Amino acid sequence: MSFSTLVSDLTSRGSDRADVRSQYSRARSVASTAATSVSIAGDISSQLHSGYSHPLSRAWQAERQLTKSMLIYPLFISDQPDECTAIPSLPNQSRIGLNRLVPFLEPLVAKGLSSVMLFGVPLAPNAKDALGTAADDPDGPVIQAIRILRRRFRDLYICADVCLCEYTSHGHCGILRDDGSLNNEMSVDRISDVAVAYADAGAHCVAPSDMNDGRIRAIKLKLTAAGINHKVLLMSYAAKFSGCLYGPFRDAAGSCPSFGDRRCYQLPASGRGLARRAIRRDIAEGADIIMVKPAGQYLDIISDAKEIGSDLPIAAYQVSGEFAMIHAAAKAGVFDLKAMVFESTDSILRAGANIIITYFVPELLTWLES
Repeated sequence: MSFSTLVSDLTSRGSDRADVRSQYSRARSVASTAATSVSIAGDISSQLHSGYSHPLSRAWQAERQLTKSMLIYPLFISDQPDECTAIPSLPNQSRIGLNRLVPFLEPLVAKGLSSVMLFGVPLAPNAKDALGTAADDPDGPVIQAIRILRRRFRDLYICADVCLCEYTSHGHCGILRDDGSLNNEMSVDRISDVAVAYADAGAHCVAPSDMNDGRIRAIKLKLTAAGINHKVLLMSYAAKFSGCLYGPFRDAAGSCPSFGDRRCYQLPASGRGLARRAIRRDIAEGADIIMVKPAGQYLDIISDAKEIGSDLPIAAYQVSGEFAMIHAAAKAGVFDLKAMVFESTDSILRAGANIIITYFVPELLTWLES
């Protein structure tokens, strides 16, 4: 008999107040004994609320908690020195010219920014050609930005995205054959040269995002031949999926293909097995970090990457479309922006990532303070 049933039964008997109080006390004792017997029987393991009733104990339940050192901030570096142009489809983000770069980053570094990912944006007339020759131009935006940041921010970790799509006249991620398909061999040779140029300029990390077969091995071999493999980390976009979440990025970087799409070299959304094979391949070729991109819709792939590369850090890129969707929904009143950003990053960490590349870094640096 439950405690409430006992009390109801006693009340219905019409006992005097003293007797009711006495029997009420006995009822509590009976209920307490019943609860004890339940715990002795082993059912107490189902009682979980005590483990997360307090904010601190809730934090203790996390396998890993978001810290500032896990964050990488993507930056669009323009070849127009004084540019600071807002990107309408990417809220609060801008293309930054070299003369604006240090003032832009100083307050973020003061808040604890530890790493950036650089993407070059060539806007000058005739800056693009079929071979993407401007990608490793010593006077181009990425190489100049690396040198400026190394001089000004001694402790800032600099990652350089390595691809040709921003620099090619056709907008694809390599060199093309006459029929418009990627020439994998020539593309890999070109991409690996660009990676070495960024490393020579001072990048701590090179991150090839082109998805050409064999580019990790080629970059590793050329870094070794250049005598700098020991100090340059190689982050592979191993599991990069094609899809509709890259639109704002292409607006920012000017990298939309002039024809066709990238489905023949970026992974299909349904290709979990392909992603697992690509992760294994890039680990075998010498990748130091495995990246999954996009993040939120591919949490299962992040989990797979952590399983396959259990001894490697796993990165996840919360891409421009994910960022823009969260902003748009928050603006429409669907949810609170801050709450959703943390919910999304928690899910990425829970899936197995150690590193998150996200445009929310400026906000997160502030929010993590409190």
